[in-house]
Amino acid sequence: MYDPLHDVSPGIGEPYPDSYWSTISGKSPVSDGKLVGEVSTNVAIIGGGFTGLSCALHLARNHGINAVVLEANQTAWGCSGRNAGFVLKNSGRMSFSEMEKRWGKQVMHAVHEEMSQGVDLVNRLIDEGIDCDKQSSGYLKVAHKPNQMEPLIALAKLQQKRFGYQVDVLTKEQVRSDYMNDKNAYGAIRFHDGFGLNPLKLAWGYQKFSQQAGATIHSSSPVLNWRKMANGYELHTPQGIVKADKVVIATNGYTPKGFHSLIQSRTLPVLSQIIVTEPLTDSQLEQANIKTNQVVMDTRALKYYYRKLPDNRILFGGRGAITGQTANDPYYTQRLLAVLKTSFPSLQQVNIAYAWSGWICMSLDDIPHVYHNNEQDIFYAMGYCGAGLSFSAQAGKRLAERVAGKELPNIPLYQTPLPKFPLAPLRRIGQWSYFQYGKFIDKYW
Repeated sequence: MYDPLHDVSPGIGEPYPDSYWSTISGKSPVSDGKLVGEVSTNVAIIGGGFTGLSCALHLARNHGINAVVLEANQTAWGCSGRNAGFVLKNSGRMSFSEMEKRWGKQVMHAVHEEMSQGVDLVNRLIDEGIDCDKQSSGYLKVAHKPNQMEPLIALAKLQQKRFGYQVDVLTKEQVRSDYMNDKNAYGAIRFHDGFGLNPLKLAWGYQKFSQQAGATIHSSSPVLNWRKMANGYELHTPQGIVKADKVVIATNGYTPKGFHSLIQSRTLPVLSQIIVTEPLTDSQLEQANIKTNQVVMDTRALKYYYRKLPDNRILFGGRGAITGQTANDPYYTQRLLAVLKTSFPSLQQVNIAYAWSGWICMSLDDIPHVYHNNEQDIFYAMGYCGAGLSFSAQAGKRLAERVAGKELPNIPLYQTPLPKFPLAPLRRIGQWSYFQYGKFIDKYW
């Protein structure tokens, strides 16, 4: 499997992975094809996922700038089309409590507002006519041990105090009787505005809107090399050249090795693994008492997450392999299935129908960054830390504003570059060490 820390290219025109999403979503919208020849544009966007498509859409709609998007394979071929489809008001891995301690109450509220706007933007775009199998609202954060309920209750109280946001506190009995009889659930808190959807269909909706607004999207067109010119940049693809005044990097967790010095050693791609089961029968759903299709995530350091899909399958995910070389080892899918069956012992006969993995993008400081390097006139947005589905739409919108010369809110997400990882060649060793630590505290803490 393509590994961004080792490979200099994600491929050319690679097909979508054999995932549940690619199987059920139907025919993808037609792109503008492989770039052939030379074109000139104000803005070249590298990467055709959520961020790049949102940037192209908002550049065209809001600023009258028709960008050229260059995608190595297919639109949403990377994590945009592989994730679990959870729309959450998350802020990377850094909690709002930590933000308040580090930056103060005003900045913390401003970041929360950006995350809220991200969810609102996704909803507005869906309402314009994107059929992406949106499910009912509700996000359950489940205590995986009894001692995890106290921190969850404290979190619910803080949400109410800081943001006036109502969060339901559910006992173990309420979770197991009213939502699902998860034997690993010892209570939960429920947020009202999270939901699940088909992420690939959502990205295809962004693509359709972008093209309608005037953007050009070239698939099978990886940027092989690029250089600074007297006026702008020259980007080379296998059969074409783009001359652009400004360049946006929107490759996130799929950024190839050595792609550009501006982002070198500033991210850590981490594999997330997902399985989807065979459809459950009515009897199986009743035995497991699965009454909800709301999204669920637990309190482990190495989190598991799941939801019931519209066709009564269970999507279940968690961490994957550390390297691309071992990504297809069946150990990782079987481990997820085993954990699923500890949650729902009545599902011992259920099998895996689909399994795939995708690279999410971790930042050193646990927050995403939307940044403009003034000297080079290069822009990027990345480092969503596994919480990028909703915020990537907002990040693309903010990127478009910055490209158009607008000022962004004065918060760390928009005013600071991605920090470099110390001892960057040893990032994977650090990741392995964290996984061992996470396994230990999840078992004994």
